[in-house]
Amino acid sequence: MAMWDKLKDQAKGLQSQGGRGSGGHGTHGSGSGGGSKAQLVGMLKSQLTSLKTELKSGAYRDASMAMCALVAAADGSVDPAERQHVESLIVQNDVLQNFPPEQLRQRFNKHVDQLTANFQHGKAEAMQEIAKAAKKPTEAKAVVQTGFVVAGADGYIAPAEEQVLREACAALNVSPQEFGL
Repeated sequence: MAMWDKLKDQAKGLQSQGGRGSGGHGTHGSGSGGGSKAQLVGMLKSQLTSLKTELKSGAYRDASMAMCALVAAADGSVDPAERQHVESLIVQNDVLQNFPPEQLRQRFNKHVDQLTANFQHGKAEAMQEIAKAAKKPTEAKAVVQTGFVVAGADGYIAPAEEQVLREACAALNVSPQEFGL
């Protein structure tokens, strides 16, 4: 829960710097906190969207698909419904529309298949792919943000998802504190 509070603060800071933040006012007091999580994921999405023109490299595409697969498989399994749900999040993502949907699906499913067959081996492969985006700090952060958007799509980030996001930060030389991890 503390992670959400830190991310909320980060998102508020972005909003005050002129982030899009449309319609986000007044939801900080919502009883269950679900609104603030949805608001946070929305802010991360709009932050990514503002970088859309910079995020066109193959390294970002491949690392993002590996990140999405890791988040989906973080609990050790990916059922067909979850795979389909994450796939739809990927192809509907504004920034990822820089790439042909079939390229995204193919790369995502390749990693999910590897993770399903042998989690440790698949995770090592995915982390190698993620690390390739470390050369460009903007892309590295965007890969982590993409992972957060997918992980938080259900309004909750599970401890196993937090763990793979933390490990991705390490592989990308991005401070996990920047994301409240």
